[in-house]
Amino acid sequence: MQALIFVLDTLFTLIIVAFLLRVLLPLLDAGFRNPIGQAVLKATDPLVLPLRRVLKPAGKVDAASIVALLVVQLAATAVLLGVAGMPLTLATIVVNALRSLIDTVLQFFTVCLLIYVVLSWVAPDVHNPAIQLLSRVCEPVLRPVRRIIPPLGGLDLSPLIVLIALQAFRILLR
Repeated sequence: MQALIFVLDTLFTLIIVAFLLRVLLPLLDAGFRNPIGQAVLKATDPLVLPLRRVLKPAGKVDAASIVALLVVQLAATAVLLGVAGMPLTLATIVVNALRSLIDTVLQFFTVCLLIYVVLSWVAPDVHNPAIQLLSRVCEPVLRPVRRIIPPLGGLDLSPLIVLIALQAFRILLR
């Protein structure tokens, strides 16, 4: 049973991350012109496009993508709670879905920051579409910390501080 829950949770997390990227990329001016953005569009269009007929975007905020993200998260939470044998009440599903979504967002930024830092050491090629996308995702999070704590002798501690803060928020969620 635990293996099934693990597999389902992993699959749902990947789907939720795709919808999360669908929400975040326009907000971060990352766009969908790169291969990763195109994959996100293809994966999320079947749910977002029908919703877009009813929910129009408001500037950079795509209401249809947000609603799709929430629907997928609620469905994933209901399935996982059901498979685990937990009681399925609306309140339980909503609370667990919101907690799980916040945790997924925090994990997403943690993984992005770790990859961004490692790639900055080994492959500082800014023409790589993955690095450009990671830069668009990570720099808005790092910029406020850099204003407070500038690089020390060429050593940028802002990723470390942000990673510690992200983990502290995850601990608070538990």
